[in-house]
Amino acid sequence: MSRELLSETKFYNSKDNCLLYVKSKASDIYWDNHWNSDNLKRDIQESQSPLVVKYTKKYLTRASKLLEGGCGKGQNVYLLNKLGFRVVGIDYAEGTVRSINSCMPELDIRLGDVRRLPFEDDSFNGYWSLGVIEHFYEGYQPIMSEMYRVLKPGGILFMTVPTMSFMRKAKSKLGLYPKWSNNPVEIDNFYQFALDPNLIITNFQNNGFKLIEKKPYDGFKGFKDEVGFLRGLLQSIYDSSFILNKIFRKIVDLLTVKFSSHMTLFIFKKIK
Repeated sequence: MSRELLSETKFYNSKDNCLLYVKSKASDIYWDNHWNSDNLKRDIQESQSPLVVKYTKKYLTRASKLLEGGCGKGQNVYLLNKLGFRVVGIDYAEGTVRSINSCMPELDIRLGDVRRLPFEDDSFNGYWSLGVIEHFYEGYQPIMSEMYRVLKPGGILFMTVPTMSFMRKAKSKLGLYPKWSNNPVEIDNFYQFALDPNLIITNFQNNGFKLIEKKPYDGFKGFKDEVGFLRGLLQSIYDSSFILNKIFRKIVDLLTVKFSSHMTLFIFKKIK
């Protein structure tokens, strides 16, 4: 069992130009606890994913077969199935998968590991990976290899990842993050990376993919996470459902997304 630190700490690794977030190890048990719900069916059916809908419809035709690797509660599997796509979800959080299979057996959601997918080569027209590859301390090479293997030639990979924004790069150059030192306790409690977007593109293009679109997003979250003295206030606004706070979040997001985006959507095509 990992030893949990008291609060999240971000470290900078200059070798790979990335941040490492340390607090709780992103294990299957962690995700089962994180996704635990009193009404899982409602959570699945009421969730909205405009980004997933927009880009799936942009690049794939209805009835295309998709995989969501690391599908969590399965909201996107449900949503895309409703729109006419054929979607399979896979996740390694056994309790969550079991709960989904119990309350919504019509969804094709399976227990499995994105590093060793139980599917034949060239099985899918599309693959969604929403905030998955950054949680593996040993790196994402095995996940990337499996993405390539199961996609058909010309298949589309949609992938979101926390990335090094302009703001994070500036803070790292100013020495505002502690340096990563391979401390065993910190490794044991590793949660995720914020990765260099240029290095992601290079790695995927060197492994049979071609970048066709890149979209940074979630500027408000990236801003509030990196501005320590305002974080308490901004976090309360971020968590609020009050309409004026929602409007404020939207405005700040539009103003900050180019320099403080938390996430980037990468869209690749399998070309080999």
